[in-house]
Parts: sequence; C-alpha cells; structure tokens
Amino acid sequence: MGVTFPELDRILPAGRVVTDPDVIVRYARDEAAAAPYATPAAVVRPRCTAEVAALVEFCAVRGIPIVARGAGTGLSGGANAVSGCLVVSFESMNQIVDIDPLERLAVVQPGVVNADLRAACAVQGLWYPPDPASAPWSTIGGNVATNAGGVCCVKYGVTRDYVLGMEVVSGRGEVVRLGRRTAKGVAGYDLSGLMVGSEGTLGLVTEITLRLRGARPPESTIVGYFDDLPIAGRAVAAVTASGVVPSALELVDRFCLRAVDEWKNMGLSDTGNVLLLARSDVPGEADTLLECFASAGATWQARSTDEAEADALFAARRLVYPALERLGPVLTEDVCVPRTLVPRMFEAIEGIAESCGVRIASLAHAGDGNLHPMIVLPPGDTDTARRGHAAMERIVDAALALGGTVTGEHGVGLLKMRGLADEVSPAVLDMHRRVKDALDPAGIFNPGKVFRPNR
Repeated sequence: MGVTFPELDRILPAGRVVTDPDVIVRYARDEAAAAPYATPAAVVRPRCTAEVAALVEFCAVRGIPIVARGAGTGLSGGANAVSGCLVVSFESMNQIVDIDPLERLAVVQPGVVNADLRAACAVQGLWYPPDPASAPWSTIGGNVATNAGGVCCVKYGVTRDYVLGMEVVSGRGEVVRLGRRTAKGVAGYDLSGLMVGSEGTLGLVTEITLRLRGARPPESTIVGYFDDLPIAGRAVAAVTASGVVPSALELVDRFCLRAVDEWKNMGLSDTGNVLLLARSDVPGEADTLLECFASAGATWQARSTDEAEADALFAARRLVYPALERLGPVLTEDVCVPRTLVPRMFEAIEGIAESCGVRIASLAHAGDGNLHPMIVLPPGDTDTARRGHAAMERIVDAALALGGTVTGEHGVGLLKMRGLADEVSPAVLDMHRRVKDALDPAGIFNPGKVFRPNR
C-alpha cells in the first residue's frame, strides 16, 4: 500500500514531511559510489521520540519501508533509499541532552555530530574516543548504526565499547529503553549491544547514553616512510610483536598522499611511497615505535617535536577520501585481517591490482588490521569500473582467506551482503534473520540491507 500524504500530515506536525523532488533526491543515497538506490516517496524529519513512534506505527500497519538516515556519510549503501520508502532523517534531533562529569556519561539525540560531542565533552575535561574520519560531519546515530571506529580505536575501542544504553522505537511503534546508566550491569540480554551495528534494520534509535573517559593524555607522534606496502606492513607487524599498543597507527600510500598534495599543497608525497603515522600516550613507547619502523626497513623515521605539524599530518590523513573523490567516484573496501597478517594482505592487494589492471590506493587503520583499499573510477570509463569491481570482490575473498572480516567499520549495507554470506555459516545467517523477524515483524526497517530475507 502506498503512502497517503494527508494521512501522514494528520499524525505529524506541519513541516515534518517533505515531498519536494529537488529536496528528497538529496536523501536518496549515502557516499557509496557503487550501491544502488531509489528515490524515496518522502523524507520525514521528526523532532522528538513521540513523532518517530507515531510514524513507525503508521508504517508498520501499512507495510511502508523506513530507511533511517544520519548525515549520509556511510560507505556501504546502508542508508540508501528503497522503492516506496520513507527516509527518516534525524537531522533535527540533534541535542546533547546531558553531560554528566561525575558519572562520565553523555546523553545525546542521534543527530548530534560526532565532533560537536567531542568538543562539548572537552570543555568539561572529558573525552569521547570513537573518531571516524567523518567525525566532523557524521552523527552519533549513524556511528551507532555502523559501530563506527576511527583512528584511536586501535587502543580505545569502537562505538559499541562506549554505548551504555539507548531509547529505541521498535517494529510495533513501542518506545523502549535498553541498557543502563550504571558503570556495570549484566541484567538480561545485551539488547543495546545488539542494536549497535544493526544498520537501522532492527529499530530506530532516538536517544543514546554514552560512556566517556577523562581528558586524553599528551601524545607523541612518530612518522615513518617506507618504499612499499609490504615493508610498511612488516613495520605494523613489528609493532604488534613488541607489545606496544599505540593510540593510533595509520598508513597512507603515495597515491593518497599525492591526491592530498594536489588539493592542499602539503608536500606529503616528497619523502617516500608509504607513510606510517603513529601516536603513543605512554612515556617511553615512542622509542619502541621508532625501533620497529627502523628494523622493518623504513627509509626515514622520526619523532615529531612540532605539535602543529603532527596534527596537520593526521588532518591530512582524514582528507584522503575527499581528496580522492575530487578525481572521480571512489570504490572503497573495508576489510580487516589479523594484525600479524597485514603484510600478506598488502601483498595480496598488490597482486590483485596487477592482475586486474587497476591502480589501488591504500589507506589503513594499520594498528588493528583494518584496511581501506580504494580505486578511483575515471568518469564514464566502464571498463575500469568493471575491473575495479572485480578487484574489490577479490580483496574481500583474500581477507576472508586470511581469517579476516568483510567489514571493520563501514557496515555491510548493500555492498557486503555477498561477503557476509561467505564469512558466516548458513546457521548463523539464519540466526540474523530470526532476530530481524522478531524485532521487525512487519519487515519495514531498512529492508534488503545486510542480508537478503528468506521471505
């Protein structure tokens, strides 16, 4: 049954439902270059939980699909509209409800931007660690949906490690509270943890309670350049073997460095082919990291003594994806392998690039084995696009062969469904489907994402 807009207008305040074609087209997809999408029937911008609940109840009765959306910065098609759906944008639910410095927690609405929360916490001497590259734009709701990570998650964990509880609108339009506000608690199943990373397929999150840390300790920055990816991978493996857990360990190859240089003129690609950026917040660890870089074959390594320069290097790392997007649509992968096998994964990527005849740029949260190989597609070049897609599928297979996973932080969305089916057993995939059916009996939440339903 289709959407009757007068009915929607009766259950929601004026201005919440948007049907202007020039507006709704901007809500049709996320940043995934290759993921299919449709134009939504309408966009709904709720401002409170009660409005979300009324909308879900309305859609459940009529079988109308709902696709939740944060800032649209996702890279797997998880927020892409499906035919006949309502896109629910949480941009107007963007309040930091509370920051409690004694309990070290924050309560936020899903539309709060990650960087805004981090800044508000810093004013009170607190720190919210998850910091995806999209932190200046992505929202906490979107971060929760994909269990986002980031630069410092190698030491401090991903979004799930900081979610204490949440308010959720279930598949029947019921408003429920999951999780807790206490430092400890093991009552019942971890339904809050289940919602983290569920990509909008199990319910709509309308409020999140987050664990915070004290102010971040001072860090040292270590920089190393290497001739090629496998050598840099050996440095990553050496860091793992040393027992040091850096607060960041990022890899950027020459293709990425040059793209940033051409955009921002930073001179990053003048020194070497592969850059490793490490940070440590423990005294004495910087020396160990330098030794690891040198023993693996770095052509140059140093400890930065200029804080502004060090911050600029990490800022440049965050600019890689938008710098590549300036050259054309970007295919990106998000595989994760055991840290000691990072050198073998880089060797596999280089072999795949050669056999498929494509240039693969490499960016990685190297410290936890999370690799982001990317291919820039020249506009209109269908042959390169075909070979690029083939290369990305082979990269997924190579990661699985090394005991890895098809996604470390971007989520499954539309692009990783085949990979997920290969990664987990049929019995486990059926468990996913049964959870989905139990929590979303009408099948309205983000249908066709993560896995294909049996029905």
